[in-house]
Amino acid sequence: MRVVVGASSFAATSDKPIERLRQYGIECVKNPFGRKLTESETIEFLKGADGVLAGLEPYNATVLKSTSSLKAISRIGIGLDNVDIACAKSCGIRVSNTPEGPTKAVAEMTLAALLCLARGLVPANQALHEKKWNKAIGLSIDGLTVLVIGYGRIGRQVGTLLKTLGANILIYDPQLPNLSLPTLAEGLIQADVITIHASGNTPILTNETIKRVKTGAILLNAARGELVDEVALIEALNRGKVAACWLDVFAKEPYDGPLTQCSNALLTPHISTYTKQCRDAMETQAVENLLRDLGLTEFQQSL
Repeated sequence: MRVVVGASSFAATSDKPIERLRQYGIECVKNPFGRKLTESETIEFLKGADGVLAGLEPYNATVLKSTSSLKAISRIGIGLDNVDIACAKSCGIRVSNTPEGPTKAVAEMTLAALLCLARGLVPANQALHEKKWNKAIGLSIDGLTVLVIGYGRIGRQVGTLLKTLGANILIYDPQLPNLSLPTLAEGLIQADVITIHASGNTPILTNETIKRVKTGAILLNAARGELVDEVALIEALNRGKVAACWLDVFAKEPYDGPLTQCSNALLTPHISTYTKQCRDAMETQAVENLLRDLGLTEFQQSL
């Protein structure tokens, strides 16, 4: 059998996932580009593949219908927005993901980014490297109102961490009506901090909804770049409507757009899951899911 790896960072911390595949005589071909594959590259990469260990490259109908050999897609991570699940099922391709692995790592990174912005660590560090002894008053987490948009595994973990530091947590998640605020606007006008952990690729923070944001709020996004209107965000950052933001995800990656010119934007290259523990856990589970869906180990129902 032949397995290809779309995720660009696969086995960066350990060879164990590859060795596990080799135990079954599987040929493993890694992403040759070191970045997210395009649609045409994905089509070419899948030729002759029985399975794929998927990153965020597209598995839309065009891609899936181009391959006759593919039997299983094992997503390394939670989100499946890049996979046309209905088309995969119609093509007889099993789909799985690793929902547990990223939770703590992404929640930790979100907390780290918030603390960094709230306490002004980046400008303080930069000033001191320039031999300037600048002291600025920051914000503590205690007493802040935080709106968590999307209250799945990661959103809940973020909420738990922030509650222990004294934050007041508001929830907006239409899938959880018993916990959610009735409208997004109700949360935006109250929140000192907005943190996004939702799925999908339809913008949540648009030009109109950003107008509802409490002036001086901090925005955090570790979910999907498409969930925030970039043009509207830049305008809000420039006029102080949004005091600062942290983004780990972008609609187009690698990112080199105009947010790089915003001094109040903390930008990281989609690395929230980049801890050794997280990568090892996700990759191990993804390999086991793939072996199962290829019929090589005991079968349990996948997506």
